[in-house]
Amino acid sequence: MATGSKPLKVTIVEDDASFRGSFVAAVEAAEDMLLHAAAENVAQAMELLGGPPSDILVVDLGLPDGSGIEVIRAAHSAWPDCGIMVSTTFADDRHVIPSIEAGAAGYLLKDSSQSRMADDIRTLHSGGSPISPRIARKILLRFRPVEPPAQPLLSPREQQALELITKGFSYDEIAELMGVTRNTVMTFVRRIYHKLEVSSKAEAIFEARSHGLL
Repeated sequence: MATGSKPLKVTIVEDDASFRGSFVAAVEAAEDMLLHAAAENVAQAMELLGGPPSDILVVDLGLPDGSGIEVIRAAHSAWPDCGIMVSTTFADDRHVIPSIEAGAAGYLLKDSSQSRMADDIRTLHSGGSPISPRIARKILLRFRPVEPPAQPLLSPREQQALELITKGFSYDEIAELMGVTRNTVMTFVRRIYHKLEVSSKAEAIFEARSHGLL
């Protein structure tokens, strides 16, 4: 720790005694940090938020009396200058996105090593966003443009006309079966040829089968 600089005050909200102990040990082993407070549930965390702020708050999402997201949201308001990081076993969108929206700037799974914990705290305090690769992938996938559903190549009536053509019906017979005029059937045929980029019945049937239309 540089001479004259104050150690980072770190608070953890975690009900898992084993992980909490490991995290506390990592903080206490770092010369530039000190453990400001520790809570085991939402109620205790809310009490802490009424006191002096920490520089870093690490919150577990699965707390016994509620969600850590409640704590994150409250801390974002009560301690606006505090960097908030999630540490949890959860890795699905149902937990990831709400915690970030609530104010978390870092998101790590509990499989992080102790040696990495102190570095992640420093990264968060310096303005970075420590995040596990698995969570980063989920966030990127969340914002990937959604491909619009493919539109059918042929309209339902064009598809019906094509199927009747394939069965060998004449244009007059198709008109009668579809309840339209012969001219309308010819319009369907022209559209089918245009969409399939063909110029004959045989080509139309071949291309339709290659497109999975028949």
